Amino acid sequence: MKEHFDTLDTRTAQALLGGGADRIAAQHKKGKLTARERVDLLLDEGSFQEIGQLVTHRSDNFGLADQKFLGDGVVTGYGTIDGRLMYVFSQDFTVLGGSLAEAHAAKICRIMDLAMQNGAPVIGLNDSGGARIQEGVVSLAGYADIFYRNVRSSGVVPQISAILGPCAGGAVYSPALTDFVMMVEGTSYMFVTGPNVVKTVTHEEVTSEDLGGAGTHATKSGVAHFTAPNELDAIRQLRQLISYIPSNCEEEPPVFLFTPGDESRPALDTIIPDNPNQPYDIREVLNAVIDPDSSMEVHAEFARNMVVGFARVAGRTVGCVANQPANLAGVLDIDASTKAARFVRFCDAFNIPLLVFVDVPGFLPGTDQEWRGIINHGAKLLYAFSEATVPRITVITRKAYGGAYDVMNSKHIGADMNFAWPSAEIAVMGAKGAAEIIFKGEIAKASDPAAKWQEKEAEYKEQFANPYEAAARGFVDEVIRPSQTREKIIAALDMLRNKVHTLPKKKHGNIPL
Repeated sequence: MKEHFDTLDTRTAQALLGGGADRIAAQHKKGKLTARERVDLLLDEGSFQEIGQLVTHRSDNFGLADQKFLGDGVVTGYGTIDGRLMYVFSQDFTVLGGSLAEAHAAKICRIMDLAMQNGAPVIGLNDSGGARIQEGVVSLAGYADIFYRNVRSSGVVPQISAILGPCAGGAVYSPALTDFVMMVEGTSYMFVTGPNVVKTVTHEEVTSEDLGGAGTHATKSGVAHFTAPNELDAIRQLRQLISYIPSNCEEEPPVFLFTPGDESRPALDTIIPDNPNQPYDIREVLNAVIDPDSSMEVHAEFARNMVVGFARVAGRTVGCVANQPANLAGVLDIDASTKAARFVRFCDAFNIPLLVFVDVPGFLPGTDQEWRGIINHGAKLLYAFSEATVPRITVITRKAYGGAYDVMNSKHIGADMNFAWPSAEIAVMGAKGAAEIIFKGEIAKASDPAAKWQEKEAEYKEQFANPYEAAARGFVDEVIRPSQTREKIIAALDMLRNKVHTLPKKKHGNIPL
């Protein structure tokens, strides 16, 4: 029996060594951890159970017969984060550049299937040179097998991707199909075609970092939801993210200990500037309303006129969506609409109540927005809110103009509770523009048109630019002092805890993509 044990020990040692000591050293030299080091940091200590450690590829093409490594370039298995079951795969760049082919893909598919069957999140730690060219079409088939499972898993179990190295070509589509993408600054890249191909085809010269680095995807494309300065911080953020979300669509998010106290927030009574055109930071409002130090912003550097992210109120997870008047006056544009719509749909899929703060002057005008499809993109946010069946609470802090008022979780599209501060202006448009249209003739005939315009502007503002017309019609449930906001939200969330709302029977809707 000792012989058998020795053989097992030898093979296990070979598998744990990946591509060998030299390649591990090269990985460390780049400032990158190994696949196994990443798994050990991500999961609770001692909880990882590996699956498929001794798998090898079955190809002899182009010298592969002499390049067989146990595990075939990916570490797969399960473990726990804060005691909760997680499935994980971690690509090993020290083995054939982490390239994906038949056996490698089958290992990933195996844990994705287990995750669906057992209702637990999948976390992918990506570090791969792409498809293993020597294996030909089976590499492409392996990617497609993963993509298919990404789609089938969507909305059933959370899927999170960390890009910890290169990710190019077909490899980028699996992360794009997952719920959240994390990238590390300086060492991770995502692009469909690399700089050399771009130069050949379009004659553009661009670096990997500018084309598809963490900064690019966090600020310009919106592909990356989170970035980190190094892998240790990335893994810390992944663990933090998991703390807000349930294990599957049938469960509720984790609940944290909460001790009730004085929930009034007097500082909010003076946060709105006297000048309606003066900006303020909506994050200050959010931080006053949520539990202290409980927030995790999503897409922080992308479409900064919209703030979305997770937080806790009375120990329970909420998804926050808020216009940001400190950036572009909080206007809705293409990027802000799609950013918020995607986040709303995630929260609805995983039973996370939505808390919406509104200060929006409307949709961004201009040929660029119209020609790029602001109509369709704005409709995505409208669709997402209208479809959501989780508890939905709205607070209008200042401006709520035109169609943007409707889109931002208004009562008319199914919000459960709608509050407004006394400073709220709920109207078709701002008083200045409205007066110019309604009283155009009267202003033109006046001996002092400017004075007449100011008079009519004040008249319109008094009648419509306030929350009381909406409250009179029941479109706003209550006009509250800003200092009462947190206590009102806590009470409303508690009241809505057992909300049941089902959508009409259908295969699926047709969101305006």
